[in-house]
Amino acid sequence: MHATAIAQPNIALIKYWGKRNVSRNLPAVGSISITLSDLYTEVSIDFSSGLSQDELVVNGKRNIEMLPRISACIDSVAGGDRCRVRVSSKSNFPIAAGLASSASAFAATTVAIAGAAGLSFSTSELAKLAGQASGSAARSLYGGFAELKNSGENIEVTSLCSDDSWPIQVIVAITETGQKAVGSTVAMEFSRKTSPFYKSWIAQQDKDLDSARLAIDRRDFDGLATVAEHNCLKMHSVMWTSRPSLVYWNSATIACMQRIRRLQEDGCKVFFTIDAGPQVKAVCLPEYAIDVREALKKTPGVQQVMVSGLGTAARLIESS
Repeated sequence: MHATAIAQPNIALIKYWGKRNVSRNLPAVGSISITLSDLYTEVSIDFSSGLSQDELVVNGKRNIEMLPRISACIDSVAGGDRCRVRVSSKSNFPIAAGLASSASAFAATTVAIAGAAGLSFSTSELAKLAGQASGSAARSLYGGFAELKNSGENIEVTSLCSDDSWPIQVIVAITETGQKAVGSTVAMEFSRKTSPFYKSWIAQQDKDLDSARLAIDRRDFDGLATVAEHNCLKMHSVMWTSRPSLVYWNSATIACMQRIRRLQEDGCKVFFTIDAGPQVKAVCLPEYAIDVREALKKTPGVQQVMVSGLGTAARLIESS
């Protein structure tokens, strides 16, 4: 009745923003992501008949705010008629700060629950369960490049390219470590209801997905860079034109984007992407990683730089 699982966050290159079914957590658009190797969340699950309610500890501190979502996730895997659970989670990167911490947390939680309860699920089944808790968590059940589909009545993810088939490096510039003011779930609804660009965002997504899928298949870095940056800026345009306006960037975010533009002008194979937060992810070919890392470290306002390759799927590391 004990298990520990580990999962890596994933960074969307073709973004997911908005839901077509809020209650079932189904995305309004498809998305393509890369799973990271050096950032992780580790979750331990202990079923105990001695507990009167579930308990959640995140990085050594009790977390009451996230507990209802964790409990609902546990129910979806193990059923509501179960022993209460003690959940301990730890991450080696800032959480709730635009670094896909919920994706890795719920992916690891889903795998750990199944392990602790002695249940057997396929990867696709685990992805559906994780995706019910956090849409992007479904992608962390897969390594390398993965696509979250926008079709049917269930969450579906497919693998596009394994982590070792196309060695890509990601340099994460952390410009702020605190939690963002508005969580993604709430922010998406603001955008859906109020942004004049939201319908256009939905309509253009399939074209971007096709372009990115082709670039990945051909290992076309320049093609992927072009569509990924454009898709990122379109998503943030939707956020900025929502009411209230959702501006997650800070001055260091913009400074990092400008630094990456200068690197591109110098011939460096790198592009940026930014999720719902102020952190900048610079995606590059391995031979440019040192130059990109050093350039971002020197950018005013950058508090920390983390470097990662592409990672593997969420997995069970201990069970008893």
